Amino acid sequence: MPLTDNFGRSIHDLRISITDRCNYKCVYCRTGTNGAAYAELPFEDYLRMARILVDLGITKIRLTGGEPLLRRGIVDFVRDLAKLRTLAGKKPEIALTTNGHLLAEMAQPLKDAGLDRVTVSMDAVDPERFARITRVPNGYESVLAGVRASRQAGLDPVKVNCVLLRGFNEDQVAEFGKFAREERVVVRFIEFMPLEEDRVWTPEIVVTLDEILLRMAEYLPLEEIAHERSETARRYRFADGVGEIGIIAPVSHPFCGHCSRIRITSDGKLRTCLFSVWDHDLHELMRRGAADETLKEFIVKVVEKKEERHHIGEPGFVPASRTMVHIGG
Repeated sequence: MPLTDNFGRSIHDLRISITDRCNYKCVYCRTGTNGAAYAELPFEDYLRMARILVDLGITKIRLTGGEPLLRRGIVDFVRDLAKLRTLAGKKPEIALTTNGHLLAEMAQPLKDAGLDRVTVSMDAVDPERFARITRVPNGYESVLAGVRASRQAGLDPVKVNCVLLRGFNEDQVAEFGKFAREERVVVRFIEFMPLEEDRVWTPEIVVTLDEILLRMAEYLPLEEIAHERSETARRYRFADGVGEIGIIAPVSHPFCGHCSRIRITSDGKLRTCLFSVWDHDLHELMRRGAADETLKEFIVKVVEKKEERHHIGEPGFVPASRTMVHIGG
């Protein structure tokens, strides 16, 4: 029976962080001094978790990190995931979120192994601004090459995620609109959430959905297009039909009521929400020799208690027990 929580939401999207390591130090994510904090597991352990969850109704698997392309063996892991079959007898949809730095050489092998889609995190289309945000010099050209290689490999639609922070890159909105049209990718803007290592989030730093739309309208008019209820992004196309953008607005326009996601951290903890204040140790049960049926029962009980919503900006808001890089983006 497919996974469902106590609020009637169907849970069919799984995100697996396969490493806590990253080769970038983005200002909205890492302090710049702290490295990996949690272990990473052998691929066969992630594969077993994925297989069990697919048996429970998962249809989409996204690999995250840290930076997942730092893991040797990721192409073979994607190939193994592609052999799984959903309850409907189909291959699960397999996607990857990456900073793109190592993507140019890996896009085609990943596609050949069974990867369906890729999302590249890219927070500026200006090389100097990009270096300021990532704190890595000369990375922009590598990421741009990765975006183009993904399109060439047929990992469509290639999505580019941009986290907007006031004072850093809010003036890049129109430039990203041009980028979406010229590079034929879907650019998605993400409101900044309180998940960074420095814990310095304030509402004033957030560039909201409404502001993004106003800034983009100064460049070219947009029209909203339909999207699935469980999709995180509101989707828009330019009025002339060339180019698409999305806006993920968990702060100003929460979408918790349609959430279909659960996450596995790099060290094998199950999380039912980005803002969970506790983890559920799936890997410890595996380490103790639990059978598949025992693991399924554990997962079903955890998912049933999935949080109704987050409480960002409300009095008494309790930050997540882990920051984004240690959960998996």
